[in-house]
Amino acid sequence: MKAIVYGGPNKVNLNTITMPQTIEGFTLIKTAYAGICGTDLNIFVGSHPRAKAPLVLGHEFSGVVESGHPHLSKGTKVTVNPLLTCGECNACLQGKSHVCESLKLVGIDSDGGMSDFVSVPSHCVVALPEKVSLKKGSLSEPIAVAIHAIRQGGYTPGDSAVVFGAGTIGLCVAFCLKHFGCTDLTLIETNEKRIEKAREFGFNTINPTIKNVSEEIESWTKGKGADIVFDCAGHPSVLPYLTDIVKVKGEIVIVAAYKNPAEINLLQGMFKELSIQFVRVYTPVDFKIALNILEKSDEIDRVVTHVYQPEQAAQGFDDLINQTGAVKVLFEFNK
Repeated sequence: MKAIVYGGPNKVNLNTITMPQTIEGFTLIKTAYAGICGTDLNIFVGSHPRAKAPLVLGHEFSGVVESGHPHLSKGTKVTVNPLLTCGECNACLQGKSHVCESLKLVGIDSDGGMSDFVSVPSHCVVALPEKVSLKKGSLSEPIAVAIHAIRQGGYTPGDSAVVFGAGTIGLCVAFCLKHFGCTDLTLIETNEKRIEKAREFGFNTINPTIKNVSEEIESWTKGKGADIVFDCAGHPSVLPYLTDIVKVKGEIVIVAAYKNPAEINLLQGMFKELSIQFVRVYTPVDFKIALNILEKSDEIDRVVTHVYQPEQAAQGFDDLINQTGAVKVLFEFNK
């Protein structure tokens, strides 16, 4: 079968590999679509601490059941919650398995969904709603990330919100905020092509290389500051803005993963008595809500900007690494 395989720093290849073996407790899925995530880019450049070559990439994917599931019949449309937890650590025993002390993921610690077929633990398989297409269903995981960030951040309908970063997660956060009734919403982004895409979706945007973010947000909020700010960019240049543009007693949500330690203005945070919430992945409830939004939303799948065939694996990664304006890149294994 065909598989997109990470072969070492800056190397992805379309290889022919052996079909996964049928194992009790696992389900074989025929992949339809698999997306490139920011984590996949970290793996691609060789900076992920756990992912080791050779590895079939992909933890955002959809497909149909081929065999092995105890309840879902062959051909059922599915996605996968890729979290692999131990079930024994303190976090797991407290019902917080998404922060398992030895958390692993399909596509990072085991072969993932960028292949014709993938075998995953049966309990990770999630049936898609009937109205959700396989293409749309491949977005379940990033939307669950966005839902988790919004819920953990304590967003309340009517709050004003600022989102740093108009990549996949930033746009998913923005779309989900809009779904939950947020009308006072601004995205901050430096990539002009992504800014153009965000504006096509109807979002207000600010390019910090052109306009003063603090002044713009102060004017927009009439001096109050934003109620809640999401950092989906993960760049040190963002951090000074977070404590500056949020209101007194406001909420800051760190969604992006920082590769290196970074400074934040703790004194300003103290004077404003801010709350800073760090978030990681999602819970099963977040995943359920994500599927509900996919079923109801007619626009959230517009974050998909490119659909490539597996033979174009290198092109897909190059588009994102070189910041061409691509947002969500999918590989189609459905043909």
